[in-house]
Order: sequence, then structure tokens, then C-alpha cells
Amino acid sequence: MKILKLVTLLVIGLTAAAFTFQPPNGIDQKPSQLVGAWETASGEELGLWIITDKHFSITFYKSDDFLYTEGGEWKQTSDGIELMWEYNTQNEATVGTKKVYPISVKGNKLTMEKTEWKRTDDGGPGKLAGAWLITGLSRDGEMSVRTPGARRTMKILSGTKFQWIAYNIETKEFFGTGGGSYTTKDGKYTENIEFFSRDNSRVGASLQFDFKIENGKWRHSGKSSKGDPLDEEWTKRDVLGI
Repeated sequence: MKILKLVTLLVIGLTAAAFTFQPPNGIDQKPSQLVGAWETASGEELGLWIITDKHFSITFYKSDDFLYTEGGEWKQTSDGIELMWEYNTQNEATVGTKKVYPISVKGNKLTMEKTEWKRTDDGGPGKLAGAWLITGLSRDGEMSVRTPGARRTMKILSGTKFQWIAYNIETKEFFGTGGGSYTTKDGKYTENIEFFSRDNSRVGASLQFDFKIENGKWRHSGKSSKGDPLDEEWTKRDVLGI
């Protein structure tokens, strides 16, 4: 009986420890729970941080001006969060490099380098959350397949926020970006543009496209922000292994 009682107390103790243990650096959530969209604001300056299972993008902008963007891959470490850059409009020398930052996540707030971010969503409710690369472009009704290489056009989406980025990981060139909020309903994908690096006059526009997902590919058709016909195919990066 004494042995049984001792074993019972030991099990109870271990169970309690499992529920009260906190990972280092103030992170009280699983890595998957970092996924989603986070926003911050300082005066007129706004920040958007989209995190998928493996990729991220951070952008700062004002209502009438794009400021900068940076992004690439991420992973959680025992010391915090490790970022590896594929593009950085502030400092292209960081492209291809890695750095670990201490972070603190408490409830719906994430703090890194004294900047506090508030969660916008956790990857839902949109149907397109993830990091995608363009792999096809229709011309004259025929889809031309593209194999992503150093020159990439990526769309990274949380459940409610999106951003597209065009860049080259070898030359470290940045070609443009835009983003904001989106919805998916009844086969319609709608983008509401909140920042646009090439032309601020596009900010405030709402663009609607037909979309469907077939065999892991996202077919996206409608008209571009210039009003030109658009028919594209996108593939998730984890499917491509890139």
C-alpha cells in the first residue's frame, strides 16, 4: 500500500510539473501557436508580422507611405526565435544570414526588442494561410509552368492578412511588395490593400478574384491592381520543399 501510495503521489507530482513548466524566455505557448498575424503601432507607423509554420514577413508602413519589409524563414530555439532572411529592404547584407532574438509571448501579446505586437489572428478563418510561391502564369488561355529559383514571388498569408513579395535570394534584389487584409468566401478571394511599395495610390483599393484549390495548388484569376487580366497558379512552399 505504501508503495502504491508513493507511486500515486509521484505521478501526481509529475503531472502538475508538466502543467506548470514554462519554456525559457517567457514563451508560454507552443511554436505552432506563434503562427498567425501580429500588429503593432507607434504614432502613424504601423507594423504587420505574418508568421506561418516556417516562414515570416515583417512590414512597417504609414497610411500613405511604405517604409520597409524583411522576411524569410524562422524557427524557435532554446534562446528565443531564430530568423533567417531572404529579403530585407533596410539591410540587404542580412540576406542569407541568421540571428536569434529573445522573445516573450504572453496571451495575445508578443514582445521582441522592446516592440510589443498584438495578435490579429491565429491562422484562421481564411482558407489560404501559409507561404506560397507562384508556379504558373496563364498566357492566351495556356498555363505556363514556372519553377521557383533564386528569383521568387511569394505570397504569405495568415487567416486574415496577406502580403506578396518579389525578390532574389542570390542578388539580394527587392522588386516590390503589397499587402493588407483578405477574405475568402463563396469561391471569391478579396484583397484590401493597406500598403504598396511601388505606388501608394493603390492603397485603399479592394480587389476580388476567383479562387480554388486543386491538388494542393491555388488557382487565382481576375484583374490586377492595374486592371489587367490575371490568371495565376501558386504552390505552397512546404510542398515545393523550398
